[in-house]
Amino acid sequence: MSSQSLEDGGTAPWRDQRLSPTERAEALLPMMSVEEKIAQLVGVWVGADASGEGVAPHQSDMISELPQWSTVIRYGLGQLTRPFGTAPVDPVSGARSLAVSQAQIVAASRFGIPGQVHEECLTGFAAWRATVYPTPLSWGASFDPELVEAMADRIGRSMRAAGVHQGLAPVLDVTRDYRWGRTEETIGEDPYLVGTTGAAYVRGLERAGVVATLKHFAGYSASRGGRNLAPVPMGARELADVILPPFEMALRLGGARSVMNSYAEIDGLPVAADRGLLTGLLRDEWGFTGTVVADYFAVRFLQTLHGVAEDAADAARLALRAGIDVELPTVDAFGEPLVQAARRGEVDEALIDCALRRVLIQKIELGLLDEGWQELPDDVASLRFDDEASRDVALRLARESVVLLRNADVLPLPVGSRVALVGPLADDPMAMLGCYSFPNHVGVHHSDFGLGLRIPTVRDELARRVPLLTHEPGCAITGEDTSGIPAAVAAAAAADVCVLAVGDRAGMFGRGTSGEGCDAVDLRLPGVQSDLVRAVLATGTPVVLVSMAGRPYALGPEFDGAAAVVQAFFLGQLGGQALAEVLTGAVNPSGRLPVSVPRDAGGLPSTYLAPPLGRRNKVSSIDPTPAYPFGHGLSYTTFEWSDATVVGPGEDPTAWPVDGEARVRITVANTGERAGTEVVQLYLHDPVAQTTRPVVRLIGYTRLPLAPGEVAHVTFGVPADVASFTGLTGQRIVEPGDVELRFGRSSGDVAAALPLRLVGTERQVGFERELLTSVRVEPLVAVAQSA
Repeated sequence: MSSQSLEDGGTAPWRDQRLSPTERAEALLPMMSVEEKIAQLVGVWVGADASGEGVAPHQSDMISELPQWSTVIRYGLGQLTRPFGTAPVDPVSGARSLAVSQAQIVAASRFGIPGQVHEECLTGFAAWRATVYPTPLSWGASFDPELVEAMADRIGRSMRAAGVHQGLAPVLDVTRDYRWGRTEETIGEDPYLVGTTGAAYVRGLERAGVVATLKHFAGYSASRGGRNLAPVPMGARELADVILPPFEMALRLGGARSVMNSYAEIDGLPVAADRGLLTGLLRDEWGFTGTVVADYFAVRFLQTLHGVAEDAADAARLALRAGIDVELPTVDAFGEPLVQAARRGEVDEALIDCALRRVLIQKIELGLLDEGWQELPDDVASLRFDDEASRDVALRLARESVVLLRNADVLPLPVGSRVALVGPLADDPMAMLGCYSFPNHVGVHHSDFGLGLRIPTVRDELARRVPLLTHEPGCAITGEDTSGIPAAVAAAAAADVCVLAVGDRAGMFGRGTSGEGCDAVDLRLPGVQSDLVRAVLATGTPVVLVSMAGRPYALGPEFDGAAAVVQAFFLGQLGGQALAEVLTGAVNPSGRLPVSVPRDAGGLPSTYLAPPLGRRNKVSSIDPTPAYPFGHGLSYTTFEWSDATVVGPGEDPTAWPVDGEARVRITVANTGERAGTEVVQLYLHDPVAQTTRPVVRLIGYTRLPLAPGEVAHVTFGVPADVASFTGLTGQRIVEPGDVELRFGRSSGDVAAALPLRLVGTERQVGFERELLTSVRVEPLVAVAQSA
C-alpha cells in the first residue's frame, strides 16, 4: 500500500471520512516510523528572533540555529508557530505564504499531513492590522459572557479564514496577587466569574472552528511574591477550590480541545512533569481527550530552570510521561534528543504513540487529513483582520468594561466646562493595549511598520466632545522626571474640572510596567505619577482620576480628594472613545470590578476570597480592607433593590436539599432619570464548615438593563453542587448546615441576606457536578417616577 492510497485505488483509511477520527488515526499510526511519529509532536517557529528582543521567556537562550526548512519537514511537522504573529505581515500575503509552507510540508512527508497552525489571540488575533479588543480584565469588568463569546467568535473567524487552526487563549488563571505582571491577562480574582467568562470565550472560538487552548494549567497566578515563573506555595484545597474550577467550566461548558501547561512548580513539582495533574486529574478523572501543548520552552525548562531533568532527552521523557503531547514553540527536546532516547529504549514508544494518537485525532477533526483539504482559501484576496463588525464588538465591550468607582457629582463632565486633561496616559495610543496585543507584543520591534490600526487616544476623543480642552502630560509613565508637573498643575488650576489619566504601559519582560515578566514590587503607581496626582489634587480643582492599567493600583488616603475615580483595564483600540463617552455621559457606565482595588500599596495583596482570619481583625495591625471591593461599580442612574425572598415549593422553602436547588428572588427598579444597567450579584456565605471558607464568594450574576422607572424580578436557581467545597478528606462535598445567599451590589455591599439550611447527609460530588446558577429576569410594569 502506498502512502496515499490502497493498492486497489481506494481511499487510504486515514483519509476515509466515513470512519471516526479515532479509527482513522489508528489506521495511520502503525504505519509511521519513530521519526515520523515524533515529527508530529513538535512545532517549528521559523520566524523566531534569537536577538534577545523576544516575546517568550528565555527566548534568546532557547533559540539556536534551526536546521534547514527541508530538513525540519522531512518527516512531517506537527505545528507551525505563529506565522502571522512573529513579524508584521500583510493579511493576504501572509495567507499565501502560509499556504506555500503547508504545500511543502504536505509534499515532503510520506503521508501528506499538513501542519496545525497556532497563534496568540488573547486580545484578538495577534496579527498585524487585526482588531485589538479589550484585555481579559476588561472582559471580567463587563460581567457579560455573551458579549465575550461574540468577541471570540469574531476572533476565531478571522483566524480560520487565514488558515490558522488553534488559538492560545483564554487565560483562566485566577488572580491571587496583583503584583504579578500577567494580572492584565486574567479575567479576575473570582473563579466563578473567570470560569463563566472563560467558557464563553471558548464557545465563541470553538464555534468558529478554532481549537481553544486553556492556559495556564494550573497554578501559575499564585506565585510567591507575585513574580513571574516563580514557585507556587499552594495547598491542595486552594488548587481545587480556586484555581481548577475555571478549567472545569471551560472544558465542560465551553468544549475546549486543548490545554497548555503552566510554567509553575507547585510544592516542588513542575507542572510540565506532573503526571498526577496532566494525566491523573485532567484525563483520567475529568475525561479530557484533547491535546496538551507545552508552554513555550517549558519542556527544556525542566532541565534549565527547574533542575529536575538531566538533559534534553530526560526533559522530553518527563514531559511525555506527564502527559504533554506537543512541544512548543519550536523543535528542541522532542526533536533529535527524543528520537535517540526512543531508539535507545529510554523512552517507551507507547508514550509517543499515546501523544501521537491525540494529535492525529485533532488534525482529523480539523479536516487536515480529508481528501478535499486545501491550503489556500478561495476568497483569500478579500482577507481582512479588522472590519466594522469586529470594531463594533470591541467598542461595545470597552464601553461595558469602564468602571465608575466614585462620583461626587462631577461626572458626566458639565457641558461647556473648561477641562484640563493631564497625565501620561492621556495622549498615548499604546495606553489602550495589553501586552499580548500585536502592536505591543511584536510591533514594538518593527516600528517602521506603524501600528497598522487607528487607535485614538483619550485626548483625541475627548477633544471631539469638549471644546474647551487643554492638555499637559505632567510626567512620563516611568522615570523620575518631575519637570512637567508644574505645567500640569497650572492647567488644572485654570480649569473647571481636571481629568487626570494615570496607569501602566504594557510590555514584555521588563519593557513595560504591566505584562509578562513586568512584575511590581508594590502597588504604587509607576514612576512619579503619585507625585503628579498629589500636586494636581492640591489645586482644589475637582479631579476625575482615570486609572488605565493592567492591575489595580492602591487608592489609599492620598487619593481620597479625587471627586471621581474611573477604572479601565486596557480597553483595546477603541478604548479612547469608550472612555470619552463615559466621561461626557454619552454612555452610562456599567462595569464592575473583577478585582478589588487595594487601599494600601505595601504588604502582601489579598483578594476578596478570604476566610475570617484573612479579613480585618484585632490580632494584626494590617487592615487588608480594599478601597473598593470586588464587584463594585457605580452608574449615572440609581437603582433600588427590594423584596428579597426565597421561593419554592413546600412549607419551608429555606430547607435546601444537598442534592436539590434553592431559588431566590429580588426586585430591582431603576429609580433614576436615565437608562442604565445594574449588575445583580449573588454570593454564598457559609458560616460554619469543616474547613475554613471565604466569608463570601460569587455564585451567580446577571446584567440587568432598565429604562427609567422600569422594574424587574431577578430569580437565581442555585444547585446545591455550587455550594460544594473540598472537605477534610480532600474530596469535594456538599455539607449540610446553615448558609446564607446574599444579594450584593458588590462583595462588600449586601442588599439582602437570605438564611437557608442545606439538609440531608453529606454528599460527595466531582467533575460532573452542576456548575452554573441559572438566572431568570421577569420585567414588571414600570413604576411611576417622582417629579
